[in-house]
Amino acid sequence: MIIGIDDTDSNEGMCTTYLGALLLEELQAYGAVETFPLLVRLNPTIPYKTRGNAAVALKLKTVCPEKVIAHVISRVEELARIECEKTNPGVVFILEKDYKILKPVLGNFLEEAVRNVIEIQEAKSLIKEFEISSKGFKNGRGLIGALAACGAMLNPEEWDHTFEHLAYRQKERWGTPREIEKESFFEADRKTYPGTWDTVDLTNRLVVCVPHSADPVLFGIRGETPTIVTEAASMIKSEPVERFAVYRTNQGTDMHLLSAANAAEIRDMHSYMLEGMVSAFPKTIHGGHVIFSIRDNEGNEIDCAAFEPTKNFRALVRKLMPGDKVVLSGSASSGTLNIEKIEIKKLAPLHKEENPKCPNCEKHMKSTGQGQQFRCKKCGTHVPSKVRCEVKRDLETGLYEVPPCARRHLAKPLVREKRSDIGIHPAR
Repeated sequence: MIIGIDDTDSNEGMCTTYLGALLLEELQAYGAVETFPLLVRLNPTIPYKTRGNAAVALKLKTVCPEKVIAHVISRVEELARIECEKTNPGVVFILEKDYKILKPVLGNFLEEAVRNVIEIQEAKSLIKEFEISSKGFKNGRGLIGALAACGAMLNPEEWDHTFEHLAYRQKERWGTPREIEKESFFEADRKTYPGTWDTVDLTNRLVVCVPHSADPVLFGIRGETPTIVTEAASMIKSEPVERFAVYRTNQGTDMHLLSAANAAEIRDMHSYMLEGMVSAFPKTIHGGHVIFSIRDNEGNEIDCAAFEPTKNFRALVRKLMPGDKVVLSGSASSGTLNIEKIEIKKLAPLHKEENPKCPNCEKHMKSTGQGQQFRCKKCGTHVPSKVRCEVKRDLETGLYEVPPCARRHLAKPLVREKRSDIGIHPAR
């Protein structure tokens, strides 16, 4: 059977992946866990999410599914932060006899949950139609993520994946400052990058894989394989780890991005790739945010932003100018595209006027006065005006990304890109 769980945490604490790690151990009393647990990040722009908008799924071989169902529901009731207004847990159980019929249905549902906006009633109607065993708490919004996670488990070959080693704190330490040796994270990064990424932000000298909220997670190491993330985790020096789990995830895959044919298609609460031409010089507004606009092939324009948390990425954006051809990746909010990555496909030429060179001496000529001709002091040759010449831009074509400290869970880091047609500039 497959078990999907979502929305058990709150902004103040708890973590659905921690509940998944507990159940990984406890459910072995009822059967055998068949594969890696899944951590599935859903649409990152949903306003009613708690923190990272993650759901989990477990796959178990058991002869007593009813006991498993009862145990899981009791643990959700015990550990979920149901007292929180925004927390609305959902649990879904898919029995093996229903795998075949639900595989395409929940596969589609997964894609919709990651890229679009799904209403609670949509999930409840699907559960009713296929008579899926489930339990929703309060308004049951967590049923959306629980179904999506089951869809991921049923269709492992249909989506790109990475892994995360999640280490959890002892319960008595929850809510207290985390005790870590920062240099051990930089050392782990030095020895395992590019097999792992987003452990640290070298440019901004930050450890980025340690959360700051009161949840049970001590740290999470992301990477390409279970072996490499576990190797990196073994180098970390910190307070005692209560338990850990290695999750297969859709993090770092760009699974959330839709391809927009034009700017008119872009809707808030969705994420896109959009090609266009820079139509206005970037400007820095209050708060340090950098705003500019692009125009698509149909003449539609949209504002784009590199917000202050993107740090040094803003310096790159400030170098753009009208006429530059770009492909932007990011999420839409209030009619503005919040940039996660930028591909600079073509740079507009930059020109300046300068004193002409003497055609005989090849020396720059001097003006004979305001509005007058230019004359070579050596040979006396005259030229009527300045000349226009192209200047090399302080910018290269290629792929650029925000720094690790500003990266969303789902955004694919450039270290994972396999393209050879364009320069790649990973942020470190």
